[in-house]
Amino acid sequence: MNMVETRPEEITQKTLLDRKAILRKDRGYWFLRRTQDIILSLLALLVLWPVMLILALIIVIDSPGAGPFYAQTRVGRNGKEFRFYKFRSMCPNADKQLDSLLELNEMEGPVFKIREDPRITRVGKFIRRTSIDELPQLLNVLKGDMSIVGPRPGLPREVDQYTEYEKQRLYVTPGLTCYWQIQPNRNSLTFEQWLELDLQYIKERSFATDWKIIFKTFSAVLGMNGE
Repeated sequence: MNMVETRPEEITQKTLLDRKAILRKDRGYWFLRRTQDIILSLLALLVLWPVMLILALIIVIDSPGAGPFYAQTRVGRNGKEFRFYKFRSMCPNADKQLDSLLELNEMEGPVFKIREDPRITRVGKFIRRTSIDELPQLLNVLKGDMSIVGPRPGLPREVDQYTEYEKQRLYVTPGLTCYWQIQPNRNSLTFEQWLELDLQYIKERSFATDWKIIFKTFSAVLGMNGE
């Protein structure tokens, strides 16, 4: 599917893709993929709930003062905002400390990331490296806010800074895993590299591509490539 062709320097010369035409063309794929998302997320939650319960208790013991889960507003397909869930990997009130850390940002573009974030707890470092902090997003997949595979959802303050070219990553439903998620040392990639991986997925998306990413995600988790 040749969906993303426009480069940033060409944005004024070319018209962005017709999303309505894309939806009409991919209607069967979207229906079957939504069915797959419901089945996989429900099965995963049924199997993993004891592990998730134990992990929730460990998080509270390691870092008291807040619950084990963290809810945040993220931006999904076509700019629609939703509540995004994950296991808490940072100290309580971490959001309030963000402004004081912005000057330490190691990522170019709208995304904020630093390798040695002082807000991350001891347990938080482990669950981030293994990506198991993302497990509560299975609820987002079950609700339909997210899919198993797709670009990671951005924060509203990040999306507000997107160019028209970068907004193309909002053309599809965000995902639990993606090409960026399975890269070795993914946090060393620039935002531009991350974006190109997302656009590559949008061009290539199919059941074969989705399952390739799902299988590689297991390897990434076992290899603890999260940080």
